[in-house]
Amino acid sequence: MPTSVSATKLSQAFHGSNDEASHRGIHGTARRTGNCAKATLPDQLSPAGINGDIEMAAARAETAEKLGYVGLGMMGSPMARRLVGAGHDLTIWNRSPEKATGLVEAGGKLVAHPSDVADAASIIFMCVTDAAAVEEVVFGPHGVAMAAGAGKLVVDFSSIHPDAARAIAARLRMTNGMGWIDAPVSGGTMGAEEGTLAVMAGGDAAEIERVRPYVLSIARRLTHMGPIGAGQTAKLCNQVIVGCAMAVLAEATRLAVNAGIDAGRLPEALAGGFADSIPLQLFVPRMVQGIHSPPLGHIATMLKDLDTVVDVASHTSSPVPMASLAAQLFRLAKAARGADADALEIYKLSANQPG
Repeated sequence: MPTSVSATKLSQAFHGSNDEASHRGIHGTARRTGNCAKATLPDQLSPAGINGDIEMAAARAETAEKLGYVGLGMMGSPMARRLVGAGHDLTIWNRSPEKATGLVEAGGKLVAHPSDVADAASIIFMCVTDAAAVEEVVFGPHGVAMAAGAGKLVVDFSSIHPDAARAIAARLRMTNGMGWIDAPVSGGTMGAEEGTLAVMAGGDAAEIERVRPYVLSIARRLTHMGPIGAGQTAKLCNQVIVGCAMAVLAEATRLAVNAGIDAGRLPEALAGGFADSIPLQLFVPRMVQGIHSPPLGHIATMLKDLDTVVDVASHTSSPVPMASLAAQLFRLAKAARGADADALEIYKLSANQPG
């Protein structure tokens, strides 16, 4: 806040500083009275100046956007919590309202329908499971599209097909004039909790700049990839890399175990070499130790994204043999471990079976 900056400068003036400007009174002069130097404070450090800073802060608060968040699941809940923690005015909705209790206690305002979120907020963030869920909360009964939309924006953090993002955005703009940014994220639940997510965005450049300061409350990076749908395409490229990395790291870890070496030391042994990566350092210890709660991501989510990769690849003449194989491995993992199991349980597919 501006007042805290002023307080720091006052502290330097009254308690001493090695900064030459402070010894000069910070743009003022110093008069010696007895054994004490009395600083003549500049106008901005006078009571009137500090009051002006407070008034400017209040004015900025009045012009700040009111935010909404729809979908408080494994990713949405920690992202919304960071917005509340940053002091933003946040209206929230979740299909299961009991899951919003902690956010309400932290300062979020729970409402009955997605349309109520859109009525209360000028920027509506959303993170739900798939395109069908997006369509439901936007166009279903009491959906976002029921609200007056002129001048408002939806920022969709969900991972859906690029064609679905374009179609939903166009339909919403025709329905109520509301804008759309597709902004899928990477970094998992840990990134959501720590505010280190990477966000890949598609949409109008000016609209993306409008939401940037709010997105950076919950993410480390926001990259504008192009028009609507481009964010989803970038996320598919991300999932090719991450999905294949999970499958390959599961393979390397199983090889180490079966060959009789300590697989848990692979991250240490390979650190700094060409094989080193964040997935290596994060995934292998969890595979070896069987740490799957909380999950980094669900098997069904990774499979959905890899199936979308294959579909987009077929329409763009893009060969994706590695991603296609990874999709089949996750399909086997879904059958063996369940749709909601941690995606890293792909490692268990290669476990030696008794008998």
